[in-house]
Amino acid sequence: MQNVRIAIVGAGLAGLYAAYVLEKKGVKDYIVLEARDVLGGRIASTIHAEGQPDVSGEGFDLGPAWFWPAFQTDMAQLVDELGLETFEQFETGDMLLERSSNQPPERTAGYVNSPPSMRIAGGMYSLIDALYQRLDPARVVTGQTVRSLRISEPSIELLTEDAQSQSVSYSADHVLLAMPPRLVESQLTFSPALPDELARQWQATDTWMAPHAKYIAVFDQPFWRAQGLSGEARSAVGPMVEIHDASTQGGKAALFGFLGEPADVRRRVSEEELMTACRTQFVRLFGAQAENPEAEFIKDWAKEIYTATHTDERSSGNHPTPALSPSSGAWADRLTGIGSEWSREFTGYLAGAIDAVNRGLEHKKLKPSG
Repeated sequence: MQNVRIAIVGAGLAGLYAAYVLEKKGVKDYIVLEARDVLGGRIASTIHAEGQPDVSGEGFDLGPAWFWPAFQTDMAQLVDELGLETFEQFETGDMLLERSSNQPPERTAGYVNSPPSMRIAGGMYSLIDALYQRLDPARVVTGQTVRSLRISEPSIELLTEDAQSQSVSYSADHVLLAMPPRLVESQLTFSPALPDELARQWQATDTWMAPHAKYIAVFDQPFWRAQGLSGEARSAVGPMVEIHDASTQGGKAALFGFLGEPADVRRRVSEEELMTACRTQFVRLFGAQAENPEAEFIKDWAKEIYTATHTDERSSGNHPTPALSPSSGAWADRLTGIGSEWSREFTGYLAGAIDAVNRGLEHKKLKPSG
């Protein structure tokens, strides 16, 4: 059994940022445990998409794509600290509305975010890479699914399992949960059990991104811009309900859209059928040039067992009410939630992970490792 001061469950933005903060404080005796073989959690890139080669060589975001540094200042500070380049989300031009299958798309004045939405050069996964490069790689373990947490005085025992069902145990003084609360409640066993009220609250907390699916099409040029279009569209026809320009800073052209069909409906349709329907919609909206993309990708987050539960399939997809960490009972001061759903200010945003980590570690007495 490996003994550490702090165990971090999950290597998405929250987990890696927590490790980064610990490193800056001189705390070296931690471990990050990630069930997936790839880091990032809900930050995902086409570069890592299985069976779908990214011919562009540039990472398009399969998960969240932008943030707002004008008011998400801690997130902006981190991006600057890591030396990452940012650029504005393209929103210049008209947008399109599909109100009915009996009417052609309607062109109308576009909507421009103020302050602007910003993206990271190379895709949001550049943030994950930059954080990981500043950590001790031996302290970030992938392919280890945490199954149970048990208080074994004076520590907490974490039992993990790899893909071959081999078990590994870790002992920690404190555990940071960098996972969605609903996923924690459904997949981890606690001994002693969590307080009933807290378990119910975690189970009732919607997981950001979990019910969504995203389609991306890559083109040789952003032909919609030449038509005076921003690439943005809203549709009551579908399959995509919200569409945006996803082109990179280097000029590689792309469009993406969120699918509107519920997860249980999507499951009854093949991925190829979904892609065909999405291409057809792009042609309807933007013309024949959208018919033959260089590459296309679908990411259905509801199929991700380390993101979504069955409960998430019919959830609203809205930003959830903040989850709470244990404040009484056996788990108080031993267990802290640091995922985006635990943020008080930016629940369900990338900046929420930064906020939750900062708040979670704010009052911890963390002396540098000896």
